[in-house]
Amino acid sequence: MRTIQTVELDLARAPATVRGPLTVIAYFTKSFWRVLRNRWAAGRLHELDDRQLDDIGLTRDDVLKATYGSGVFDDPAALLSETARLRAKTRFERLRQV
Repeated sequence: MRTIQTVELDLARAPATVRGPLTVIAYFTKSFWRVLRNRWAAGRLHELDDRQLDDIGLTRDDVLKATYGSGVFDDPAALLSETARLRAKTRFERLRQV
């Protein structure tokens, strides 16, 4: 038995012409806060050992590059998720070839 559930999200966005200075300030503040929060979370990855990092598809070098090798305003979470995704893809391709 298969159950299909569809969730429709009605995202209300203000048209681009209605954006005022407060909306722009709020957007940049929210973006800056998200980057800081993700940097803090990526910094906590240093506490994991190598086996735990391997479980989520990362290496110690990946975490170091994302936290210290990127710019101040770069989001390390995006870099780490892309790295883990690529590593998982190549890992499963190698397993299929064997």
